[in-house]
Amino acid sequence: MIDAQMYDAFSKDYDRFVNWKARLSAEIPFLKSELGKLDHDPGTELSILDAACGTGQHAIALVKAGYNCTGADFSEAMISRARENANHAGLKMTFLQAGFGQLSKKFGEDHFDGLICLGNSLPHLLDAHSLADALADFCTVLKPGGKIILQNRNFDLVLAEKVRWMPPQTFREGEETMLYARFYDFDEDGRLTFNIQIFSAEGSGSFDQRVISTRLWPMTCDLLAIALETAGFTSLTRFGDLEGSGYDPQASENLVITAKARSFVQ
Repeated sequence: MIDAQMYDAFSKDYDRFVNWKARLSAEIPFLKSELGKLDHDPGTELSILDAACGTGQHAIALVKAGYNCTGADFSEAMISRARENANHAGLKMTFLQAGFGQLSKKFGEDHFDGLICLGNSLPHLLDAHSLADALADFCTVLKPGGKIILQNRNFDLVLAEKVRWMPPQTFREGEETMLYARFYDFDEDGRLTFNIQIFSAEGSGSFDQRVISTRLWPMTCDLLAIALETAGFTSLTRFGDLEGSGYDPQASENLVITAKARSFVQ
């Protein structure tokens, strides 16, 4: 079960933790390129669902780029932040609280042209049944022929090299300094515990610190590809990042998979 309380607590830090200006400038061109391959009537807006949208930054950027984008997330606090960010950007957008497996009930079948699920969100599902339900739900909420774009960590590399630490992130504003250190614990059951250690200080004062943690399933490329095909997706293409680099299981930091939906039949 996904730890909603952990992400509710982290929602106030999330936009500090990510350098959104740099990230969006690097990633949005690739997303536009991939979504632009969808068949649609010229002059009509493509409808996109950002599943696990967090604070809504990708969805907001896609709306600015001319897409009709809706956001969903299981964390109520993240959705609240997403609505605030959209209002700040002067946009009227829909952000709804809905987790994996709940999207077609919330939005209906054959509703969206495209679906993005970014930020290593799927690995929060800890068993094959939950993953199958989520991917079937993705396929159901997409129109036949719709496109899915998934971004996970490259867990083939993480598992092979026991990559525990990720680069730290810093944030400074006025007298406040924040440092975010991320690392994995490799658990005996084959899952990971993902930890975020947060250091905060005012001015020249000493740092306070706290740790928030959640569990992840380190899904390999082959495992995820098989699950996607079983759920009703075809035409899988693999990339190493959201800039379109080729995927190398021994070197890529991320795994990005695009695929085409067909009607899901149980």
